[in-house]
Amino acid sequence: AVARHLGKDLRWWEQLEAASPLHDVGKIGIPDAMLLKPGKLTDEEMNTMRTHVSIGEEIVAGAGWLEGARAVVAGHHEKWDGSGYPEGLSGDDIPISARLMAVADVYDALISRSVYKESMSHQQAVQIIADGKGSHFDPDMVDAFVHISDQFNAIARRFADPEPLPEAGS
Repeated sequence: AVARHLGKDLRWWEQLEAASPLHDVGKIGIPDAMLLKPGKLTDEEMNTMRTHVSIGEEIVAGAGWLEGARAVVAGHHEKWDGSGYPEGLSGDDIPISARLMAVADVYDALISRSVYKESMSHQQAVQIIADGKGSHFDPDMVDAFVHISDQFNAIARRFADPEPLPEAGS
């Protein structure tokens, strides 16, 4: 929806749509106990969690149609101000697809319930993303997201998971 709003051509946003579900594919290399841990991760656990980016890159690298997902997988935790990971990229050095994915990923994380937090409302999530404009997020991506945030809400509601979360350690 953001790509369409930004005027990206159909082929570009279709490729992004295909790549986006793979952004966290590297989490298959992270222990379930860590992924499902209720509460804050230790510094050591957070360092391990961050390796999901390089694991994901290895998975999609050189795999034909998955190659288009590489920028999304590699860059969705980079931040506009350079304080993200794994490379500490900033501004336009972050691929545009990763900058867009960062907004969508954070929105999804905020509105989703997990073993370590309750979900937030759509409005709370929009405000947090708006507050991250120019620091965490590309200002143009935030402006586009805020402009079409009702579409995000509708999409999120359509795909909401009614199933209870697994218990930690199960």
